[in-house]
Amino acid sequence: MPLRLAALLLLATTATWTAGVTAAAAGRVFNVSDFGAVADGRTDDSEAFLRAWTEACATPGRPAVVVPRGDYLLHPLVFRGPCRGYVEVHVGGVLRAPPGLAAFRGCREWVHFSSIDGLLVTGGGTFDGRGATAWPLNECPQKRDCRLLPTVSSATCATILLHSDIIVVQRRHQSIKLGLVRNATITGVTSLDSKFFHVAVVGSQDVRIHGVSIRAPRSSPNTDGVHIQGSSNVRVTDSAVATGDDCVSVGPGSSDVLVSGVACGPGHGISVGSLGRYPGEGDVRRLRVANCTVAGTSNGVRIKTWRGGSWPPTAVAGLVFEDIVMRKVRNPIIIDQEYCPYPSCRESEQRPSAVRISDVKFRNIRGESATKVAVKLSCSEASPCRELELRDIDLRYVKRGVATQSRCAHVAGGVVGGTLVPPSCI
Repeated sequence: MPLRLAALLLLATTATWTAGVTAAAAGRVFNVSDFGAVADGRTDDSEAFLRAWTEACATPGRPAVVVPRGDYLLHPLVFRGPCRGYVEVHVGGVLRAPPGLAAFRGCREWVHFSSIDGLLVTGGGTFDGRGATAWPLNECPQKRDCRLLPTVSSATCATILLHSDIIVVQRRHQSIKLGLVRNATITGVTSLDSKFFHVAVVGSQDVRIHGVSIRAPRSSPNTDGVHIQGSSNVRVTDSAVATGDDCVSVGPGSSDVLVSGVACGPGHGISVGSLGRYPGEGDVRRLRVANCTVAGTSNGVRIKTWRGGSWPPTAVAGLVFEDIVMRKVRNPIIIDQEYCPYPSCRESEQRPSAVRISDVKFRNIRGESATKVAVKLSCSEASPCRELELRDIDLRYVKRGVATQSRCAHVAGGVVGGTLVPPSCI
């Protein structure tokens, strides 16, 4: 993370905790310590958190659940609404997930906020997913069908069969999930070493994720920073994301999404998709990615769709990627409609992708490419990309004296303008 951004995030989180707790005093405060939380890092404090939440949720106005500094062990929890007021959750301490996967007993989320209209999660604290204890159990990056959870001898803890890169996010584990939530903000907190996705926004509206720090090692599998699916009016701003997968991933059914001021890397870049693998996927429309820095990632800005697909096809339209700096990125600009990360693909995945991509703009993207091919637009033979725009692109190869290249396949025209390094293939 750039030092300046790290310093700003530290100041923001400290200020958020101090000002937030003071502001919470204007409404009723529900301190988890008053409900029995021990905060020794060993005792399960889940029940204390749920009791504090239940009281706050039933309180009108602007109640606050306050988590003082300390070390809290939490098993999987659902903070469920609807609530009578706008609930604030001030996390000043460290929340730690149980090690491994046994405690999840079939649960797919660690901290799940569900069916709430009016939510603020803030305070400068940390959600520690303790992912290193689960990553060795995840075979999904290598195997198409993988048993992610161990068999548990309970009728409520059935083994769950997962597929790698599943876009049906309910089958994935997340550290923090906003499900069926409206008018929600997450700001000034850290998500550390999630077992799988860090933050998932699913079936929600009017969500802001601002000034957060998300961290996991480059080698950690499936640790997407922020995943958005089936949601609208979502903003991810002024945050630092370093993971083993996509910094931000925008899945099916998402619209009116803004990603701005994000420092991304390491990881797989900022991605739309993957799309087109499952029937009934919704369209992705009106995404803007702007003023971001992407460093040391395997991709920069990417659209990825599976070969094959079902009818009616998913559409991707109205996307803008602009004012982005690339630093030693392997695929700075990429559309990949031949996505299949396995050595062999099924027969249905040998057909061209059915996903329709149109009206996608790449503007003012500059910096260093770690590969000679800096722009790769590999579109579908069955449904060529339309209305693409490349304008003011300046991507130089990290080795001086070697020119970068662009490659296109099945692009049905487009618009180019300004500086173009490498030269356009449209």
